[in-house]
Amino acid sequence: MMNDKTPKKDQAVALNYDRNPGNAPKVVASGRGEVAQKILAAAREAGVDIVEDADLLEVLGKVPIGQEIPAQLFQAVAEILAFIYQANNSFAAHSSKSWD
Repeated sequence: MMNDKTPKKDQAVALNYDRNPGNAPKVVASGRGEVAQKILAAAREAGVDIVEDADLLEVLGKVPIGQEIPAQLFQAVAEILAFIYQANNSFAAHSSKSWD
């Protein structure tokens, strides 16, 4: 049985976040079908973390490319970014210990 919350594999949205104060994440790429697959392939190739969230994808897919995400999405995106930063830092700390 397929859950309604399962992300659609035919849609993708890419965000860019500049950590400078006053900046919000911006949609830098968005698309369906072949475009979505190219976005995902580019992210994988660049080592960018991919998060699957059907509800967030649905809303972010409506934000025009080049625009900041709406304020209503700050909390959801911030939680995802915090998780990714924490995971990356944990991985980096663990990896550096193995080289000692």
